Amino acid sequence: MKEISPKQGMILITSLVMIWSLNWPVTKIALEYTPPFLFSGMRTFLGGIILFIVFLPKIRNLNLRENWGIYSISTIFNVILYYGLQTIGLNYLPSGLFSVIVFLQPVLVGMMAWIWLQEKMTKSKFIGLILGIIGEAVISEGSFSGEISIVGVLLAVGTAVSWAIGTVYAKKIEQRVDVLSMIIVQFMIGGIILTAIGASIENWRDIQLNFSYMFGLLFGAILVIALGWLIYFTLVRLGEASKVASYMFVIPIVALMIGALFLNEPITLNILVGIILVTMSIYFVNRKPKKLDVARIESEQL
Repeated sequence: MKEISPKQGMILITSLVMIWSLNWPVTKIALEYTPPFLFSGMRTFLGGIILFIVFLPKIRNLNLRENWGIYSISTIFNVILYYGLQTIGLNYLPSGLFSVIVFLQPVLVGMMAWIWLQEKMTKSKFIGLILGIIGEAVISEGSFSGEISIVGVLLAVGTAVSWAIGTVYAKKIEQRVDVLSMIIVQFMIGGIILTAIGASIENWRDIQLNFSYMFGLLFGAILVIALGWLIYFTLVRLGEASKVASYMFVIPIVALMIGALFLNEPITLNILVGIILVTMSIYFVNRKPKKLDVARIESEQL
């Protein structure tokens, strides 16, 4: 693959952060005009089809019969639960707050990878995990006083947990399957299943074919899923995966600002303090030790 300059790499990372930040308020607006499962299913399926077309020459070793179990597990956690709970949950919480809770995922991944993959747990990661738990507790405190929907908080946490499990599972089996093929298959299959669930419990007539709905559907399918993952894989293949991970903590902050500016979503003191703690948490979990600190970090492993 052709190399890109640091400036081009930063443009790609910035684009990815902005697209995935806008996903939350755009989706919340679209959900005013559509049932959640039907919207989520069509968006993910359409995104999977676009990815399939774009990456068709590079797809290899699908082996559907041999890998159906792996694809099924990945589909359940990374698509059905992640996008399903996310779409339902946005009906209960402001988009910015919901994204803040969901992006506890990097913290959960650190904990799960330590337990299941035996990845190293440094003091920096441990501090991050503790800060993340405290931050979520501070944010969730408002749900017990009635200021924030407890259902919304639980759905957001469920979204983060399912995404984290799916991510750790993908890490665990990445040597057994082609990850790109797995992601495309999971979007297509997951999209079909979510749409089928929606068709059985929701009414197609409840979809209002207006600008907000169509924009949300196409924005999600083309930009959030297809283009977003295209940019992500481009960066990963160019060795920029760690840099992408370190910038992910910006997404909930940008989403919160967009929600406050354009959707008049409230920012309480609890939310503000919780955001600061969660942001610090994700920073510590993703923090890469300097070369001179490697020996010291090794000695800090728990």
